[in-house]
Amino acid sequence: MSKTTASDPAPSAAEEQELGDAGSQLSTAPREDAPNLPSLGVIGWARWFWRQLTSMRVALLLLLLLSLGAIPGSLIPQSGQDETKVADFRKGNPTLGDVYDKLGLFHVYSSVWFSAIYILLFVSLIGCIVPRTWQFVGQLRGLPPGAPRRLNRLPAHTTWRTTAEPEQVHQAALALLKKRRFRTHLTGDAVAAEKGYLRETGNLVFHIALIVMLIAFAWGQLFKSEGNKLVVEGDGFSNTLTQYDDFKSGNLFTSDDLVPFSFNLKKFTGTYERTGPNKGTPRVYQADITYSSGAYGKEKNDTVQVNHPLEIGDSKVYLVSHGYAPVITVRDAKGKIVFDDAVPLLPLDANVTSSGVVKVLDGYRNAQGKKEQLGFNAFFVPTFGGSASGTMLSQFPALDNPLLALSAYHGDLGADSGIPQSVYQMDRTNMKEFKDSQGKLFKKLLKPGETMKLPNGAGSVTFGKDIKEWAGFQIVQQPGSGWALAGALAAIGGLAASLFIQRRRVWVRAVKGADGVTVVEMAGLGRSESAKVPEELGHLAGDLYEQAPGAPGPATPADSPDPAQEPGTATSVPAEGAEK
Repeated sequence: MSKTTASDPAPSAAEEQELGDAGSQLSTAPREDAPNLPSLGVIGWARWFWRQLTSMRVALLLLLLLSLGAIPGSLIPQSGQDETKVADFRKGNPTLGDVYDKLGLFHVYSSVWFSAIYILLFVSLIGCIVPRTWQFVGQLRGLPPGAPRRLNRLPAHTTWRTTAEPEQVHQAALALLKKRRFRTHLTGDAVAAEKGYLRETGNLVFHIALIVMLIAFAWGQLFKSEGNKLVVEGDGFSNTLTQYDDFKSGNLFTSDDLVPFSFNLKKFTGTYERTGPNKGTPRVYQADITYSSGAYGKEKNDTVQVNHPLEIGDSKVYLVSHGYAPVITVRDAKGKIVFDDAVPLLPLDANVTSSGVVKVLDGYRNAQGKKEQLGFNAFFVPTFGGSASGTMLSQFPALDNPLLALSAYHGDLGADSGIPQSVYQMDRTNMKEFKDSQGKLFKKLLKPGETMKLPNGAGSVTFGKDIKEWAGFQIVQQPGSGWALAGALAAIGGLAASLFIQRRRVWVRAVKGADGVTVVEMAGLGRSESAKVPEELGHLAGDLYEQAPGAPGPATPADSPDPAQEPGTATSVPAEGAEK
């Protein structure tokens, strides 16, 4: 390789053009020409705006804005997820709540500004991908460009003299480069080769994967559904809107999109660590169910565990919570059973200290024969620590020493007012307390199997020995999640390919010198400066040198290849297999 020194003449305009052509189309990034602002009209400005929108820097800026826009959606309560938290936030922060409301921060992902960023990013990616894909297809159908006239102007180059004929060198170079998976062809007096097309393929795959992810996320948000259902052992659930305890869905979701299925909870099993620092931590936490898909599907048995949902079509049934449902039996003044059911109570802590209400709406008559409604505040601990503990809190989540505390009320629960009520809370506006002998609220602690007699012969309440358990299920239907995962994996693979694969070109020229000896020149060029290009060129030159060994000869002028120099002796290309 001829050494480039300060005395080398500057390349001419023609040589600069040749070098530019040699390095052209190593990327499919569109060329951005500065607009001629004084002559821009409406069409010109539209083209300029389109070029800016489809540029890489604008796409990155939109991605950054999308990421920043998602931050308030994670920190601020969202109306589509928890209306109660939003109402509590507005109540506690009225001024800030009004500001958030005007900015759409309580519904970030459906706000105008977030949708605008989302759509602009979508358009930007499509506008960037389409021309690059078309250009890349053209490059794949074409051939690598011919060699520049002076290969010693390229960053990585080497040269030597050989007794082999130019045709022999060309054939050896073609075979060697094809073996190394280069695309090659002979043009004029040089072999042109190119490799690393997967870099641009990875780049395009990355951008296409981003579009797939955007479409999948948008599709999932528009057609998603999510609901919760508490099911007591022995009860079941059918996937209809009326069966859900709470339900929310996307803007384009309809009830016809629900996957038809049903299931019954046979048994919930929970075991817990008894000792050590993890005492009370669940070891087994599963729900045994029977389910059927469709209206006439065959029943099947399955077990739902945490992070192991039941999948039926596009729906997934997750196990998300657990609690206890004491069996309560209420009799009226004449001993008639007016209520006999398992009452699910909501846990308050990790040891399943639970609370709730028992409502007797129909069938009850007091000692005077008058129709009334009964209400009981219930407080349940699966493991009572005893009176010595000084607190009515559970000491362990399992049913080691269950205890139920009841306080009694009678009157009108307001269930007939037409206003929806929570089954876990009691409206005491029109309710009166049952009084004990001291004139205080009548309440009592009950163990399984014990009965509480209401004052003045008003009836009785029995805490059954059979304590059932309940499981909370979340039924999620989010189409497009599979496409989103595939897009994410493709994006990672495409990004890795675009970062770690180097696209490069190699030229091998072999011509007869003035003394009749063949002069071989090799040069390489990459899209960006990389140590791998001269290193790879050194390996290729060493292998080719073995097939076209060097021949000694007289020195040449400084601006031409050095006939006595063997491949790899230049500073930019390491030598392999060369002999002195």
